Amino acid sequence: MSNVTKQQFKRVWFITGASRGLGALMAKAALADGNAVVATGRNVAAIAERLGESSALLPVALDVTDREQVKAAVEAAVEKFGRIDVLINNAGFGLLAAVEESSDADVRKIYETNVFGLLSVTRAVLPVMRKQRSGHVINISSIVGYQAAAGVGVYSSTKFAVEGITEALHAELKPLGIHATLVEPGFFRTDFLDTSSLLVGKEIIDDYAETSGKLRDLAAVINHNQPGDPEKLATALVKLVDVQTPPLRLPLGTDTLKAIAEKNAYVTTETQTWKPLSESTDFPA
Repeated sequence: MSNVTKQQFKRVWFITGASRGLGALMAKAALADGNAVVATGRNVAAIAERLGESSALLPVALDVTDREQVKAAVEAAVEKFGRIDVLINNAGFGLLAAVEESSDADVRKIYETNVFGLLSVTRAVLPVMRKQRSGHVINISSIVGYQAAAGVGVYSSTKFAVEGITEALHAELKPLGIHATLVEPGFFRTDFLDTSSLLVGKEIIDDYAETSGKLRDLAAVINHNQPGDPEKLATALVKLVDVQTPPLRLPLGTDTLKAIAEKNAYVTTETQTWKPLSESTDFPA
């Protein structure tokens, strides 16, 4: 028998990685805006402690790399609230290491969560949204999901994958009344650079001291001194969900805007420089 909550909520949000950091702040902002929230994470006790008790809140234990847990979490959300209007794929972590310094185990671990976990959750939620003919999939990318940087190459690659997946989803889901958006945060003042959210490669190669090594040193300096305000990011997501025609990409932070402008300018210049060789590879018209 269905236990669907009869109370009217603005929307039903399903958030991964909601036990702390940006995920918890997103959940808090969504609740304050009159939404119901399915807040998921590996530490369900931390979710309840952080967000309190509410008829609008359903804390659910979820490791996004466990497909059975993913299926159960989505079923619990629909059983409780009857629908899922917003999916925020927020769960993930970083890897600080040059590409050559990145171990096979660390690379596989980060892909399991940042890419395969996101895909697993998305594929589980989309049948619900397709049945509704409405919904909004929001995938949390990164400043380095648009412009890769030395020292976070593997992490960047997972976010590049998320960007490609979301661009395709945007095209596939639009005719079904479902939106897909990439959110690209810059450096926000969270615990992302703590060991709880960031793997640091154990192998250090001296030849990378001036590239990835500098970022490793910088991370310790800027941790908890980042320019972005995480509460304002959470508020921005509430505004994003409210707009009638949401964007494919939403950069957040002046640092992300700067990185995007710099990359776009670089790509334009390089494309023009190599245009004759690029054009030479077609069959004659």
